[in-house]
Amino acid sequence: MDEIRDLDTGERQERLQELRTELIKIKTMIRAGGSVENPGRVKAIKKTIARILTVINEEGQ
Repeated sequence: MDEIRDLDTGERQERLQELRTELIKIKTMIRAGGSVENPGRVKAIKKTIARILTVINEEGQ
């Protein structure tokens, strides 16, 4: 969490976009019937996205 707070706004937005893209790729692979190397990665990505959004919302207030 501290790592996310240390990033500036642009870096946070960039990281958020990267994570969302990766999540879409993994979900597409799963729906296509492929196997995922690390199934726990989906949960980790979702948590990280939520953390970034939380920090963004905290700063907005």
